Amino acid sequence: MKKQISFALATLMALSLVACGGNTKSSNETSGTATEKADANGKVWKIGSQGPLTGGAAVYGNAVVNGAEIAVNEINANGGINGYQIEYKKADDEHDQEKAINAYNSLKDWGMQFLVGPTTSAPAIAVGTESEPDNMFILSPSGSALEVTAPKNVFRVCFSDPAQGAKSAQYIGSHKLGTKIGIIYDSSDVYSTGVHDSFKEEAPKQGLEIVADEQFTADSNKDFSTQLQKMKDSGADLVFLPFYYTEAALVLTQANTMGYKPTFFGCDGMDGILNVENFDTKLAEGLMLLTPFAADAKDDLTVNFVKNYKEKYKDTPIQFAADAYDAVYAIKAAVEKANLTPDQSVSELGDAMEKAMTEISLDGLTGSGMKWDASGDVDKEPKAVIIKDGAYVSAE
Repeated sequence: MKKQISFALATLMALSLVACGGNTKSSNETSGTATEKADANGKVWKIGSQGPLTGGAAVYGNAVVNGAEIAVNEINANGGINGYQIEYKKADDEHDQEKAINAYNSLKDWGMQFLVGPTTSAPAIAVGTESEPDNMFILSPSGSALEVTAPKNVFRVCFSDPAQGAKSAQYIGSHKLGTKIGIIYDSSDVYSTGVHDSFKEEAPKQGLEIVADEQFTADSNKDFSTQLQKMKDSGADLVFLPFYYTEAALVLTQANTMGYKPTFFGCDGMDGILNVENFDTKLAEGLMLLTPFAADAKDDLTVNFVKNYKEKYKDTPIQFAADAYDAVYAIKAAVEKANLTPDQSVSELGDAMEKAMTEISLDGLTGSGMKWDASGDVDKEPKAVIIKDGAYVSAE
C-alpha cells in the first residue's frame, strides 16, 4: 500500500511537472457543461477535471481538460458508462497548491465522483493529500513526480519522473542518437531533478558518456550562456534538457546565437514549445522529446482524436490532451470492470476503482495494453517525436 504523504511535504514540491449539453457554471473557478441525459431516476456520473487553465502552465491544463472533454462526449454519444451518462466540470487551479485544493473542494461540493487531474505535480500532491480521507478516486493524466501516487486513491497515466529519465537514456542509447551527452537541468524543480537523477544513473548502462552536467534554478533561468559554453567545450553531441518549454525556448535561442547545434532531447515538459510567444519555432527544428503520443500517427484512434480535437479547439493536441483522453477511458474501463453505479458513495467507488484499475488493460492514444499496478503507476512503451517543419512528427 502506498504510504501517506503529508501536506507539509506537498507544499515543498514545485512544478514537475468539457462536456455535452447545457452551459451552466458554478463559480469563477469551475466551469463546464452537464449532459442533458440521465437515467429514469436522474442518475449521472460526475467527472471533474482540473489544471492550470490560466497562467504560465495553461498550455498543459487546457490540453488536459480539452482532451478529457473529447472522451466524455464520445462516451456519452455511445451510451455512457454502464448505461449512465457523464456530467463533466472543469476547474482552474493556476498551478497553485492552495488554489488546487480549493478547486478540488468546489468540484467535490458539486458532487464529483472521479477526478481527471490535477495536471501538474505540485497541485497533484496537494490534492492527493486533501482527497485521501474522502477516498476520492483520482487519475492524474500528467502529474509525474514520484510522490503524486503516494496516496492509495491516486493513479496516473503518464510516466513517473524516474521512469522518464531512465526511458530517455534507453531511447537515446538504443537509437544511437549521441555518445557524448551533456545535461542541463533545473536543480530547484522536483520534476527536472527527478528526471535528471534517473537519466544520469541509466546513461552509462546504455553506453552513453556524460561529458557535462550543469544546473540552473528558478532564480537563474534566463541566461544559459555559461551552461551552453560548457556543453560546447565538452564536445557534447546531444544535450538532454529535462525541464519545461519556457526555459527550453531560451536555451535553443541562446545556443543558436553561439552557433552551437547539437541534438537537443527533452521529456514531456518540452511539449508546448511551439506555442511559446515570440519564439522563433525554426530554432526548434530537429528537437526531440520523449512522449507516448504523436499527433501524426496513422492509427484510426489517433486520426479520429486529432480530427475531433482540431475541429473543436482549432489546435493540434499535445501529449497532455492524449493522456487525459486515455484517463477518461481508463475510468470507464475500471467502472465497467467493477460494475459500479452512480448511486454508490465516493468512498465505495474509490475502493472498487483502486482494485479494478489493477485488473484492466487499455489500448489508448498513449499506449497499447496499458496496465496499472497497485502503486498507481502505468506500464507502457515510450516513443519519441521530432519537430520538423514547425510540427511534431513521429521519430520512428
